[in-house]
Amino acid sequence: MQASRHDAWVGLFVLIGGAALLFLALKAGNLLSLNFDETYQVSAKFDNIGGLKARAAVKSAGVVVGRVEAITFDDKTFQAKVTLNLQKNVQFPTDSSAKILTAGLLGEQYIGLEPGASEKNLAANDQIKATQSAVVLETLIGQFLNSKAADMGAAPAPAGDKK
Repeated sequence: MQASRHDAWVGLFVLIGGAALLFLALKAGNLLSLNFDETYQVSAKFDNIGGLKARAAVKSAGVVVGRVEAITFDDKTFQAKVTLNLQKNVQFPTDSSAKILTAGLLGEQYIGLEPGASEKNLAANDQIKATQSAVVLETLIGQFLNSKAADMGAAPAPAGDKK
């Protein structure tokens, strides 16, 4: 009888430990966000979203003010449409801008909101018009290499190589 009581306590302890590890793994992977604040949805269209994913943070002044709800492709404008859930207690002017930024050099991507100066605020189902797409590292490296190759081809021949 005594051994089975100890086994039950050990089993309960292992179950609690497993649940804690699962919670931490989901939190670290940005798959779990316990936020019960009311939100409103706005959208923004980008030419290139890079590695942005659903559930990515939406930040303003470094503070998380919402999350990316969904990412879809608009086949009429050939752009990515990003739906954002913003906290109800945080209001942004209608002329605010959205940028896709990267945390660190090769870190996770998020959306940065910069407030505008309009008197009116964004409401549910509004669209943010001013957007800036993600900076894709491969594109930057390709442009740098192409400009260096063009510089090498346009460089004058050394003085000793005249024929």
